[in-house]
Amino acid sequence: MMIQAFYTGISGVKAHQTAIDVVADNLANTSTLGFRGYSSEFSSLFEKSVVGPSDRNAGVGLGTSVNAITMDNNSGVIQLSERNTDLAIMGDGWFGIQGEGAPIYTRDGSFTFDRERDLVTADGYYVLGTMGKNINNGVLTQQLSEVGLGNVATQEKLRFPNELTYPVSPTTEAKFFGNLGLDDTTRVISSKAIDAQSNTNNIRLEFNKVVPQVSPGTQWNVVATAQSAGVQTFYNEQTGETTYLPDEIYDTQSGVVSFDDSGVIVSNTLSTINNNGTPVNINLGTGYEGLISMNNPFSGSSTSDGVKSGELYGYEINKNGQIIATFSNGMQSSIGSVAVYHFQNDKGLERINGSRFSESTNSGRPIFFQDANGNNILGTDLSNFKLEGSNVRMEVALTEIIIMQRSYDANSKCITTADQMLQKALNMSAK
Repeated sequence: MMIQAFYTGISGVKAHQTAIDVVADNLANTSTLGFRGYSSEFSSLFEKSVVGPSDRNAGVGLGTSVNAITMDNNSGVIQLSERNTDLAIMGDGWFGIQGEGAPIYTRDGSFTFDRERDLVTADGYYVLGTMGKNINNGVLTQQLSEVGLGNVATQEKLRFPNELTYPVSPTTEAKFFGNLGLDDTTRVISSKAIDAQSNTNNIRLEFNKVVPQVSPGTQWNVVATAQSAGVQTFYNEQTGETTYLPDEIYDTQSGVVSFDDSGVIVSNTLSTINNNGTPVNINLGTGYEGLISMNNPFSGSSTSDGVKSGELYGYEINKNGQIIATFSNGMQSSIGSVAVYHFQNDKGLERINGSRFSESTNSGRPIFFQDANGNNILGTDLSNFKLEGSNVRMEVALTEIIIMQRSYDANSKCITTADQMLQKALNMSAK
C-alpha cells in the first residue's frame, strides 16, 4: 500500500501540473481578442478491491488523471473600438476565415479592408461571407439594401474592387406643386433633371393665362423647356478671355392646363419632354396634390427622381454584418454579407490556438440558422465598433491556480511521506 500511495501521489502531481498549465495559459491570454478559456476535468482511476474485517469489499483509489480539458463557451468582455469594420458577436456563433484549405472559425472580429479592398483579419486571413453579385466590371449593377446569406458550402472570400462606379439613373418624372393664383401674371416653376450623361439639367415651366378665359374655372398656357443648368464657360487660351455661353436648349413643349372653379386641374395637354435624350414625364398632380389655381398667393415647388453617377467613397460594415459601399453621390448599396456559423457542439471544436478553431467529428458540420421562410440568417446579433475580448475571468483563474497549487503541494507531500515510510520499512527488514 505504501508503494500505491507513492504512485497515487505521482498521478495527483501530474494531473494538477496539467491543470496549472491550463490556468496559466488562460491567464496569459486575458488580453487576447476572442480567446476561449479552458478548464480541467478530473476523474479517479480504477480502484483496487480490499477485503476488510467485516469481510465486505472496500476500495482504495489508484489516483487521478485529467479526463478532459473543456472550453468555456461564455461570451467574453465586449470592448469599444474606433473602426466600423470591427465586429462582435453578441450571442452564439463564429466568424469564418479562410485557412490553408478548410475554413477556420473564430470569435475575434478585428477585421479591416486591405490595400486591395479585401476584408481580412489583422494577420491577413480572408474573411468568409456571401458576395452580393451586384458588381460587374467595376460598376454597381443593382442597389441592394441587404445581401442574404447563401448556403454554407458557397461562402467565399469577401473581395471587392478598388474602384467602383454607381451608374447614372436619368430622371424619368418631374412633379410640380404649388398655386398659380388667379392674377394674369407670368408664373415660372423649375425642376432639376438628370440626363443619361449624368448632367444636372433644368426643366422650366412658364405659365400665362389663356386669352380669353372661359368660365367656370381658369385656363393657363404652359411652355416647358428642358435646358442645361449652371454657368457654362469657354476659355480662349490665345486671348485669355472667358466667354459665358448661353444655356443649351434640349427640347420645348407647350400645352394648356385647365382648372375648375374650385382650383383643381381638370385637363392637361402637356405630358413629356426630352431631357437630352431621356423622356421625362411632367406630372402636375391630381386634386389638391399638385398644381392648383386659387385666389391665394403664388407658390411653386418640384421634385424629381434620378441619380447622378458616383465614384466609390469607401466600404464599411454595419451592425447586421452587411458590407456597404458608399459613393460620392450620397448613395449606398450592400455588396456582401459577413457569415456567422453555428455548430451542434461548440465545445467539440478542435483548438488551433486560443481564439481559432476548426471543425471536428465532435463539433459536427457548420450550419446556418434559418427563418420561418427557409432563408439563411445570422441567427445572432452583431455589433460594429466593438470587439469581444477574452472570456477568462482573472479573479476566478487566480483562485483556481491557488487551489491547484495547494493540491499539487499536497500530492507532493504524499510522495515524500510514502517514500519515507518505504525507506523505514526497508531499514526494519534489514535488521
